[in-house]
Amino acid sequence: MNPKKMDAVPDALNEEYYQITTEILGSFNKYRPPLNIFSFKEDVARVMPYFKVGGRLTNEQVDELKSMTQDGLIFVSRADHSVYVKHISYQLDLVLVDKHLKEKEIADIFTQALTRRMGEFFEQPVPAVQQKLWVDLMVLTEYLYADMHRTRALVRRLHTEHSLENHSVNCGFLGLALLGKIKSDHFQDAIKRKSFDRLAAGLFLHDMGMAKIPTFLRDKTVPLTIEERNKVNKHTNTGYEMLSRLDLKYAEIEQCVTQHHERVNGSGYPLKSVKQDFCGRLCAVVDSFCAMIAKRPNAEAMPFLNAAVELGKGGQYDKEIVKSLQALLLIDLKMRA
Repeated sequence: MNPKKMDAVPDALNEEYYQITTEILGSFNKYRPPLNIFSFKEDVARVMPYFKVGGRLTNEQVDELKSMTQDGLIFVSRADHSVYVKHISYQLDLVLVDKHLKEKEIADIFTQALTRRMGEFFEQPVPAVQQKLWVDLMVLTEYLYADMHRTRALVRRLHTEHSLENHSVNCGFLGLALLGKIKSDHFQDAIKRKSFDRLAAGLFLHDMGMAKIPTFLRDKTVPLTIEERNKVNKHTNTGYEMLSRLDLKYAEIEQCVTQHHERVNGSGYPLKSVKQDFCGRLCAVVDSFCAMIAKRPNAEAMPFLNAAVELGKGGQYDKEIVKSLQALLLIDLKMRA
């Protein structure tokens, strides 16, 4: 970029416009960008319309647009935030190169992208779909590993309506935020990148076995029969069996998939074991919490703090993890009852 031209652009523009990079421009349709484009006119120090969505750029405009983008003079309106979010969500790695996005805007993009990816995976839990999901999860971990405080914006976007994909995204976001809270001191020394990547995948994929449970059972509005409950409870074993076919045999993922319904007092399933690993104990807390705070076919959503308090009762969950959850909500996110 030309430093002199960049100096001419007022900082206040960032409140109304995204200044797009050449990478972002390259992701647009060459002749028909998906949203309105504006250029900064140095002689009047104003942003002016350059392209209106629905039109078509000429070859000369394509070249001119590229040159002006390199000079930092091309913008899109923040009024088109929903369009921009949808566009970037399909090419998620762009959030790592766009330095003009705000943290809350990046959180919107991750929420939309990963919810869609998880929905695709639950519809078709096959290697080709899982690999695309993995690529997007690695963009998320790249973004978060550099600064775990970024998880807070993600937690503020937890879904409040239950579906398999919504629940999985909620558990992924909250679990990573909680991990950052628990291991806040020297985070990158406390957990290495590969382990972080795999635990993140485990949090998102812990319920993968539910993809094999009939929809009518998952969405029943009345209590399940004993036989139906037994079928649903097999999803942990089913998920474990799926890991080999998907080449996901990592300890962190296995623990999330197989142990998220175990309880520290031995009251869970499938093994009724009190010997949960850390990943299993963490996933158990976030799985239950995220189920409680979303509206389900047979239950209303609970307020976040009420749900966190309930988890502290009965001795079923790791006390330190539950305390960290309560502190995350009260202190870091400043939530109130």
